[in-house]
This record gives sequence, structure tokens and C-alpha cells, in this order.
Amino acid sequence: MKYIKVIKVPGILKLQSIYLGFFMILFSIILITSLFDLKYKFSYSWLSRSFEDVSTEFFIDVIASEISLYSPNTDQADTPLPKVLLSTVLNIWPEDIRTFLGRELPGFLTFNTEIAVAGIGTNLTTLPMESPPPLEILLKEREQSETEIAKSNSEENPPVNTPSLKTEKDAVFIYHSHSWEAFLPLLEGNKTANEAVSLAETKNVIAVGNKLKEELAERGIGASQSKANVTEELKKKNWNYNQSYILSRELVQEAMAQEESIQYLIDIHRDSQNRELTTTKINGKDYARLFFIVGKENKNYERNLALAKELNQKLEEKYPGISRGVFIKTKDDGNGVYNQDLSSQSMLLEFGGVENNSMELDHSIKAFAEVFSEYFWKAEEVSGSGN
Repeated sequence: MKYIKVIKVPGILKLQSIYLGFFMILFSIILITSLFDLKYKFSYSWLSRSFEDVSTEFFIDVIASEISLYSPNTDQADTPLPKVLLSTVLNIWPEDIRTFLGRELPGFLTFNTEIAVAGIGTNLTTLPMESPPPLEILLKEREQSETEIAKSNSEENPPVNTPSLKTEKDAVFIYHSHSWEAFLPLLEGNKTANEAVSLAETKNVIAVGNKLKEELAERGIGASQSKANVTEELKKKNWNYNQSYILSRELVQEAMAQEESIQYLIDIHRDSQNRELTTTKINGKDYARLFFIVGKENKNYERNLALAKELNQKLEEKYPGISRGVFIKTKDDGNGVYNQDLSSQSMLLEFGGVENNSMELDHSIKAFAEVFSEYFWKAEEVSGSGN
């Protein structure tokens, strides 16, 4: 009778074999999918986010399996290897239902937006909504004579006397990556959110920037503003909607090169959600609610997030309910950078939605200017650069 000799493989060798097999499988999948132009699913950002969700203890255990003398004591539960494989290879994290449906349901990727600070009524069903501009409406409006648009601008925005009290140089730069975003109450005949676009500065978000600039000036803060018609500039370069942040980046860099005193960058937008979500009543006045967007894919992410959170908190203290919160976006559900790598004091600020009117917007602009100016002058005092 022959006996089969059973050789027991040490546990550490088994673990090494599992890890080696796992990484071989992962490499093979990436190689194969790259041939089918599915690089998006297996991008660096996707891999980094997958491993962000894995606990530190998991990697400590991997090190300990190779170095016998290194066996730290940890109280936290380990992340099971099957869970890590599921997350990394399939981009599915069991605790987050969004990872099961994110790429299968049209539009569901918007739910990748992180809610850093939730305002009243803010949840996954009331996230900010953005819709590309219907070019046929913009092109039709462009046929309107420049004389008529200029006349409209002069009638609705009379010149404002700038007060003498202000910073020596401009400290804020206001711009509009989506300058066509407009408000239905300011337009004639347009009824749907997709139709809320305009080239006229008195009807789109440039008007919001104008008002904010005036309010900051009244509080002694110098600000410059880009009124570039992004639609026209994109057309000149034969660029599309998705390249609007590349265009606005050029505007910001040019402004910062010309005026080194610029510290704060504010990109003003408006949301596409309905009036019920974008309007609130405070002390008997209607306000267009606002919120902050922070890009996660840049070096200044942490500092810009801290700035947004602080301003958001101060706004809520003085005007409860005015903010819908602070949202974080990656490249999966937005630009991810939003030019916020150019300054650690950058903001993407959305005022109201498509159904808000001038009065509601003005109330919110004044509220933000008040809170921001208090923050600004306190920071100047601390830094010793106040005038």
C-alpha cells in the first residue's frame, strides 16, 4: 500500500499566493479592458478611491505577514480579503448601494457627489443638478443685435458709484465658467430648466457676479470680474461644453498674472433644481439658497474644503436655511478640479436655481457678501495685511 505524503504549506505562504494571484488577476483585467477603451473604469482615480476605503489595518496585516517580528496590536476589525477584491476589481463596495448601479443607470453617477455638509433638505435625492446648454437656443439668441443687448444692459444695470473705502488692490476675482446659465423669471417665453440660458449679462449669472462685486466694494473689498461670453469663446476655439473649465482657467490665470493681489477666486453658477429646493424664507424675506462645490482632484482640496465649511457655517448662523450645504465632486461626477488648484482660497458658489428671481438673488448675494467680508477682514487682521 502506497502512502501519499502530505506536505503542509505554511499559512504565510498561502497568504502570499493569494496576494500574488490577486494582483495577477487585477493586472490581467486592466490589460484586457484597456484594449476595449475602458480606461475610465480602471483609471488611477478609481484605483486610489478603492484603496481609500480599505482600512489601514488591512495593509498592516499584509506587512506583518511578510515581517514576522512586526505584529502590531489593533483593536479595529480587519477588512476581509474578499471585500477588498470585490471593491478593487469590480469597483463595488457592499456598504454603498451607489457602487452597484453607478454606471448601469443613466445619470446615476451624479450620486457619486459627496455631501460634506448637508443643508436643510439635502440628501442623495436633492443633489445639485446641472444640464448642458441647448445650443439652438443660444445660437438663436445670438442673432439679437449687439445694440439691443447693450441697451438692455444699460437699462437694467445702471452705473454704481464705487465707495472710496476699499482695499488698495483687488483681492477677489469673480468669474463664470458657465456664463450662459440664466434664470427663467428674467427671460421671456422660456418655461423649462433646459431653456434657462442667455447671452445677455443682465439675465444670466454674470448679473449675480456684478451684484456681488458691488456689495464687496461697499464693504471695502476690491474685486475684479470676468464677463467673458464663454459660449462665444468656446465657439471661436471650436471647443465644446466640456472644455468650459479649460477656458475659464485661462481667464483666471491671466487675471492672477495681471493682479498679484488676488487671493480669492469665486466661480459663480446657478443650479437647475426647482424652486422648492432653491428658495427659502428668512425673517419674512425670500432668499435664493446657495451652496459650495469643492473639487477633490487637486492639491488645495483640504484648504478649499475648510474655507467652504467655515463660510457655510457662518452663513447658517446668521441666515438659517440659506445654504444647501457643501458638496465634494471628483472627476467621476464633474470636473473634479474646477480651477481650485490655482488658489487655496477658491470657491465654486451656486446662487439659487432656474426659477429664482432678481429680488431673491439680491437677498442672498448681500447675505454672502456680509459674511464673506467679516471673514475676509478678520483674516486680514490676523495676517497683518489689513489697510
